[in-house]
Amino acid sequence: MARSASRLCLACGIAVLAGLFAAPAARAARPSPALQPDAVQGNWVTGDGEGVIAVAPCPDSDAVCGRIVGIRRPPGAPVPPRCGVVILRNQRPTEDGSWRGEVFDPRSGRIFGARLWLDEAGDLHVRGFLFSPLLGETQTWHRYAGTLGADCAMS
Repeated sequence: MARSASRLCLACGIAVLAGLFAAPAARAARPSPALQPDAVQGNWVTGDGEGVIAVAPCPDSDAVCGRIVGIRRPPGAPVPPRCGVVILRNQRPTEDGSWRGEVFDPRSGRIFGARLWLDEAGDLHVRGFLFSPLLGETQTWHRYAGTLGADCAMS
């Protein structure tokens, strides 16, 4: 009896682990099949609502890049040094309709792999990862409808 109980616990543990790894992979594997080259271009508010990223063609490249153009801060606060920093780098379309490239974290100074895709609602999913998209985190960005000041102010 103890032997069959331990097998059952082992099977349950394997199922739980499989679920933990399969759920992010399933979410990460849903790019839009009709992604057009310019569909990801424009201004996007980040998942936490604290910044705006302008996605546009990279200089001297067929890829797209994204730079910080808006940062939420109190009126009169100094312009943060992150304003203007390119955080999405060399995003190129893939066969599955997503984009692959790099994302730069200006707070840590680290560069990670990145995958972008649009969902049916037109929201941009940005998955930063280490080594594999399975080992990452996804943020959902929405189109930014506000205005931006020359000093990276959001309104």
